[in-house]
Amino acid sequence: MEPLTIREIVQAVDGRLLGDFGDLNREVGRVETDSRTIHTGSLFVPIVGERFDGHAYIDAALEGGAAGCFTQREQDGYLPGKFYIKVASTLQALRDLAVFYRKKFSVPVVAITGSVGKTTTKDMTAAVLSEKYSVLKTEGNLNTEVGVSLTLLRLSPAHEIAVIELGMDHAGEIDCLSDMVEPDVILMTNIGDSHIEHFGSREKILEAKSEIFNHASPEAFVVLNGDDPLLRSKAESLPYETILVGAGEELDYRATEVESGGRSHVRCTLCTPRGKFPVDIPAPGEHMIYPALMAAAVGEHFGLTQGQIAGGIHHFVPTKMRMNVLRRGEGITILNDTYNANPQSMRAAVEILSGSGSDYKIAVLGDMFDLGALAPALHASVGEHLGKSGVDCLVAVGELARHIYDAAAPHMSQAYCCKTKEEAKPLLAQLLRPNTTILVKASRGMAFEELADYLKSVTRDT
Repeated sequence: MEPLTIREIVQAVDGRLLGDFGDLNREVGRVETDSRTIHTGSLFVPIVGERFDGHAYIDAALEGGAAGCFTQREQDGYLPGKFYIKVASTLQALRDLAVFYRKKFSVPVVAITGSVGKTTTKDMTAAVLSEKYSVLKTEGNLNTEVGVSLTLLRLSPAHEIAVIELGMDHAGEIDCLSDMVEPDVILMTNIGDSHIEHFGSREKILEAKSEIFNHASPEAFVVLNGDDPLLRSKAESLPYETILVGAGEELDYRATEVESGGRSHVRCTLCTPRGKFPVDIPAPGEHMIYPALMAAAVGEHFGLTQGQIAGGIHHFVPTKMRMNVLRRGEGITILNDTYNANPQSMRAAVEILSGSGSDYKIAVLGDMFDLGALAPALHASVGEHLGKSGVDCLVAVGELARHIYDAAAPHMSQAYCCKTKEEAKPLLAQLLRPNTTILVKASRGMAFEELADYLKSVTRDT
């Protein structure tokens, strides 16, 4: 972050200084929301949520080195040498500051949304663009109003392109985020069942995702998954240059000769308007053609060569807990895909497990959240898919995961249902054998990384 004076910050957020602090020319070079990892001289923003209030940590942040803070409250006394900026809403102030700061830079923004695959597409696109440009990208999965604000506040004069992920679980969120980033390039990965509890249908989800166009550049470049019927239909009404990617023969960017390398990679030929070239995607699953195609389309839009695009795809590294492949002794492989789950990504992960080539395949699957009244049926649909996949063993964990078990068990040689992760651990230890691949996947709230870590602890290093 380029330093801002306190004067600039106060004006940007329409705030008011509290206490006796008067050095408005003092500079701040970092903005933070976590008092536990505070840096000296930063601005601390106490976020108010449904279950917590960051105001309780203001003193700890200031005593830990923060130069000052936003606050929604006045108080009797203030720490000497620290500044306090009174605002109506700390979240709104963070957003306003990020928008003010973003306008200091004329950096093109690539914005990514969709139901499944946003983070992978973000990482792949950033990897490709990094072959030619200095790229700012969303770290991890920080795709909310807070995360996007903090990402924008990391911009520097060195950056030439920003790749930013936009997430949502309610209508209006994408509108807010796209207003902040003002995208020049828009990628939409697909329309699935994530958060269908809040919307009721995929058509309503598409409507909410389409808020990303509300604040797009008039000359925006749009890349859509052409194999998704809803997105393909949407393309017909967009007033922008729109590219469709996928496996369909008539699409603008296509992947052909797709060969799965089991647990490690996918090889294919990318067919673009500028020619054909082979790529090696260092991640399992044939669905990886979609982020590769989107990254290729963006790469060509920004003038990258085929060699640079292929090199960027080869250098792609997935975000932690996004189908991370952990190699262990005795030919055991753990597929740690524990960051999140929905019916589409769960089925894709099962396909990766099925094609792993191992002698024994175990699916450790947990609850998927935000599916509302459709949850039992959607969990059962995953179970039906699993039962036909050739996977040897299911360990279902959780209340909703029982529906996966009920649908899959009649078609599998081994299936177990556990209420808790603690109940599942000794069972998993018993099931382990040489040349086994184990998929571990559930929604974020299930914290299934605990099971991935357990499996790592009971297996030896390669």
